[in-house]
This record gives sequence, structure tokens and C-alpha cells, in this order.
Amino acid sequence: MKINSKRKGNSGEREFAELLRSHGYAARRGVQYQGSPDSPDVICKELPIHWEVKRTKKLSVYKAIEQAMNDSPKGKWRVVAHRADREDWLAILPMEDFMDLIDEWKSRMEPS
Repeated sequence: MKINSKRKGNSGEREFAELLRSHGYAARRGVQYQGSPDSPDVICKELPIHWEVKRTKKLSVYKAIEQAMNDSPKGKWRVVAHRADREDWLAILPMEDFMDLIDEWKSRMEPS
């Protein structure tokens, strides 16, 4: 029996929120308002990340990143969390966000 894409997406969002909770973060599925800063797929106030969750066999990476970038409020990193069937979760983010993350990590590692 094939799960329709909306049900699979909802299930993926719950699954990803559970993954964050298993790592000690308070996370829950967001309230969906059709693409706005007020409606990330998963809400985790402890992390400065706008999550776009995709639970699909084939992912259009650039479309997913574009959606995350368009929906994200200023000051948050944009991350697409993706998992295909029988695979592990992946985090995909724009290079500028990745470099910002590295720069922040580096500044914390430098002696003050």
C-alpha cells in the first residue's frame, strides 16, 4: 500500500522532530501556513535553524533550498533535512550558511 505524499511528509516531520528530541532538543512539528517564517516544518527554539523537512524518494535539492531560503526569517540558518526510504537523515544547507556556522564555531574555539 502506497502512502500519499502529504501523509508521508507529515510523518517525516514528526519523525525528524523525534530525532531532534532524541538528541535532547525540544522539537515539535510546526503549524503549517503554506510557506512563511511562522511555519517551519519543525520548530526547535533552542537552535537558530529554519528546518525544511523532506521525506521523499527523490529530492530536488535546489528547489528545497530555495523554499527554505524564501520561508526563513532573517537571522536563522536554512537547513533542509532529507531522508529517502530506508536511508539516514541528511542535513543540506547553502554554503554561505555552512561557512557562517564554521566561522561561529571557530570564534568560540579561539582563546579570549
